[in-house]
Amino acid sequence: MPELRKDPITGRWVIISTTRAMRPNDFHAVASQPRSNGEGCPFCYGREAKTPPEILAYRSNGDGPNSSGWTVRVVPNKFPALGIEGDLNRQGEGVFDKMNGIGAHEVIIETPDHNKTMTDLPEKRIEDVLWAFRDRMLDLRKDTRFRYILIFKNHGEAAGASLEHSHSQLIALPIVPKRIREEVDGARQYFQYKERCIYCDIIRQELESGTRIVAENEDTVTLSPYAPRFPFETWILPRRHESFFEHSSSRVYENLSKAIKSMLVKTDTVLDHPAYNLVLQSAPLQENTQEYYHWHLEYMPRLVRVAGFEWGSGFYINPVLPEDAARHLREASMEAKVGS
Repeated sequence: MPELRKDPITGRWVIISTTRAMRPNDFHAVASQPRSNGEGCPFCYGREAKTPPEILAYRSNGDGPNSSGWTVRVVPNKFPALGIEGDLNRQGEGVFDKMNGIGAHEVIIETPDHNKTMTDLPEKRIEDVLWAFRDRMLDLRKDTRFRYILIFKNHGEAAGASLEHSHSQLIALPIVPKRIREEVDGARQYFQYKERCIYCDIIRQELESGTRIVAENEDTVTLSPYAPRFPFETWILPRRHESFFEHSSSRVYENLSKAIKSMLVKTDTVLDHPAYNLVLQSAPLQENTQEYYHWHLEYMPRLVRVAGFEWGSGFYINPVLPEDAARHLREASMEAKVGS
């Protein structure tokens, strides 16, 4: 029988429709498409002049900016959603509100090799990408116009990637998105009632039960959330309470890179290399959320289509129990070889 499950953080309900239950190999038809040879790709090694001038790059050979020799490179998005220059100029127009489209939109190019996905990268290279996230967040948070920084990765055409070369994006916003506001408010209300972080309580409870745990290491826990919106939705959370990703320690980044690598290898094994979205949720920049908000990564493979019911009702229908998803991913660890 289908279940209605309530997300304990946002209060959002989802439908777990077990009558539509699907096995992992039922999703293979929407996997990512085969990769091209990278001809003309502006993110490839040696084509640095085809992007806007870099903002940040990690190089081992000491070459100058916008040259070869880099392992991770950050550039402005050539077609930005928001512009970096100008004032917000907030205005009212009757009952309507508006402001100028001020923000930052950057691309984090995760590897110079066109044929490497994030799953293929060694753990150390994934850690370098995390350090690039940190460095850009620390720099952008100095701009008082910005209220929130969102980092996300679209992998595969079905997930919205317009270029197949492995990359993530960063958008700094002058407002806190509604989705984040719901999470922050839900976490604050829980803390006001119980004087505990709801994410920390979730981690403790999930570790005790084990049914939705995918993997764990010294600093991170990977789990299937209790009320997932999408089949095989997976979260990675730091074990210790931290509100801002950019304030984490080098050891956390090292173990987070291992957790990401492990999760991607497992999901590629179970779901046959799906398209996916990976989102970093950190605390709003100008709010005191240290006691109750807990940063985390959300992985969402593109296995089903969001259609009229979801758009019209706000409910998501998920055909896979999170307990079953976690079990499939745990068992994949016996077959999947995690590189370093």
